[in-house]
Amino acid sequence: MRPLLVRLHRWFGLGTAAFLFLAGLTGAVIAWDHELDALLNPSFFHSTTPGAPLPALELAKRLEAGEPHAVVTLMPLSVEPGQTWIARVQPRLDPQTGQPYALDFNQVALDPVTGAEQGRRMWGKASLARQNLIPFLYQLHYTLFLPTKMGINFGVWTMGVVGIVWLFDGFIAIVLAFPSLKSWRKSLAFRVKRGGYALTFDLHRSGGVWLWGLLMVVAVTSISMNLGAQVVRPVVSVFSTLAPDPFRSVAPGPALTPAEATAARERIVAEATGLGRREGISAPPGGLFAVPESGVYGVGYYAAGKDHGDAGLGNPWLVMNARTGQVLGRQIPGHGSAGDIFIQAQFPLHSGRIAGLAGRIAISFTGLVVAMLSVTGVLIWLKKARARRKPAMQAKPAKAAASTIGTRERATN
Repeated sequence: MRPLLVRLHRWFGLGTAAFLFLAGLTGAVIAWDHELDALLNPSFFHSTTPGAPLPALELAKRLEAGEPHAVVTLMPLSVEPGQTWIARVQPRLDPQTGQPYALDFNQVALDPVTGAEQGRRMWGKASLARQNLIPFLYQLHYTLFLPTKMGINFGVWTMGVVGIVWLFDGFIAIVLAFPSLKSWRKSLAFRVKRGGYALTFDLHRSGGVWLWGLLMVVAVTSISMNLGAQVVRPVVSVFSTLAPDPFRSVAPGPALTPAEATAARERIVAEATGLGRREGISAPPGGLFAVPESGVYGVGYYAAGKDHGDAGLGNPWLVMNARTGQVLGRQIPGHGSAGDIFIQAQFPLHSGRIAGLAGRIAISFTGLVVAMLSVTGVLIWLKKARARRKPAMQAKPAKAAASTIGTRERATN
């Protein structure tokens, strides 16, 4: 049995090494994406104009008035002092062609006091420019910038399948790490003084053992991040009843006209506080997203600057029919079945934010360990492959010599 597990571990590891190395390094960085992005691009994130900020709806109107081919689809409803108001946009449809207008940006930062633009960019663009670097790494982490063809996002599917293989390989690895009860101490040790191959082997085996539980959490949540609807939710639903996913299960309605979208946005913002209270949400409305082509709006409830959820299971969200205001779906952290709470925990666990600052440090360190395990695994395989080839190479001259001697003996006879 052990030889089969060794073989499986070898090929699973080699097949996923490059993907996990890239995911580990980028994951270690994007655990701090907001902080690093702001550090690299202070003019995009920081505002120095004194005074009270304009209402979010007014800032959205000014942005759309200055860019008539763009519509705001995600915006904060309040901002922290000294921070810009940053909105996501998408192109409107050209009424003559029915196709979206061409836009070279999808994110805009405004001075919240004056409404003046401080920057724009295409979030997720494949670019190493300072303004694009962190969004590029974030996008690279889970899509590899692979294309979407025939409705299939090959990047998301690739990383999801890698996560599944990694999960199975993790269980194989922990079995191989403890060949017997007597040798358990070796599986936790690092032969630092010996260095070389011995240390490389220990970094791979013992490093994986020490962080095995955290590595498996990252593997499971990586599957959820990529193949949640296709794999994780169906599996979880076998064991627990799941509420419909409020962000994916809402049936699209008729597209909103620009006038309907503006009116719906104003009405939903005005009603958001009372609606949240009726749903048992104490946090203030903090963000608004829109899917105008589906007639859907959503409100997130959190304090200014807490849009990414700094601890726990994240922020509450309500999804509404833009025309009627009817709540179509809800995601309220800690509410629902055991399966619902498990699903809610996936991103907070994957990002480490479930445990606040300590969790993010742990996830960033784990990302570096994943990259290290990928490299040491390949190095171990290369050394063993060379060792297996060496006897074969030595056998070839001996075989040739024996053949020559045999030929000569036949000739003399």
